[in-house]
Amino acid sequence: MTAPVSVIIPTFNSAAVLGKTLEPLFAGLHQGLICELILTDGGSQDDTAQIAHDLGAVWVAGPPSRGGQISRAVDVAQGEWVLILHSDTQLPRHWVDLCLAHMDSPDAGYFDLSFDQAGLAARWTAAWANMRSRIFGLPYGDQALFVRKSLLGAVGGYPDIPLMEDVALAKRLSGRLRPLRGAVITRADKYQNRGWARQGARNITMLLRYLCGADPQRLFDRYYRG
Repeated sequence: MTAPVSVIIPTFNSAAVLGKTLEPLFAGLHQGLICELILTDGGSQDDTAQIAHDLGAVWVAGPPSRGGQISRAVDVAQGEWVLILHSDTQLPRHWVDLCLAHMDSPDAGYFDLSFDQAGLAARWTAAWANMRSRIFGLPYGDQALFVRKSLLGAVGGYPDIPLMEDVALAKRLSGRLRPLRGAVITRADKYQNRGWARQGARNITMLLRYLCGADPQRLFDRYYRG
């Protein structure tokens, strides 16, 4: 039987962080779960392309825009399922078992969030993200998404927008998202650099503006300018 999962990682100058992200994936290869790794790039100038070549990964290149990058990768993915993983996020050690257990479900799955830093601010921020996911059905992309390719097609595909693409997809998948009961670990750099409270407030403001109809390109420009 052909391995059922295509792993998709959007990248942009990601060479320094990819090692930790890729390490847990070898369990999926050894257990016959992963049929391919797709690195979908937005113009990296570092060694990201060389890493893809060394791994034998599928390399997809195009304009920088996480939604567009992921959409292009989904279009070429060969797996029945896709696992969409940010380049600075590590899957839990038992992720293979969690995904295998979920594959009888018709719905998409996502992981809980944790950070690579200790402390009350990190725990509180992760707790809010996990509560938001369960109560409002809005997991973010850094929580990873495990979804049938056919389900993505049925809801209109992965949104080709530069920011809030994960929220746009969560809205399309409303009622079809299930927690996988394991926590990914994502980097806390933005929070540490800006301050946990400031970055958290900024994220909430962007979310509310998007939900109220703001243009994703303008939000992108503002988010990465400020």
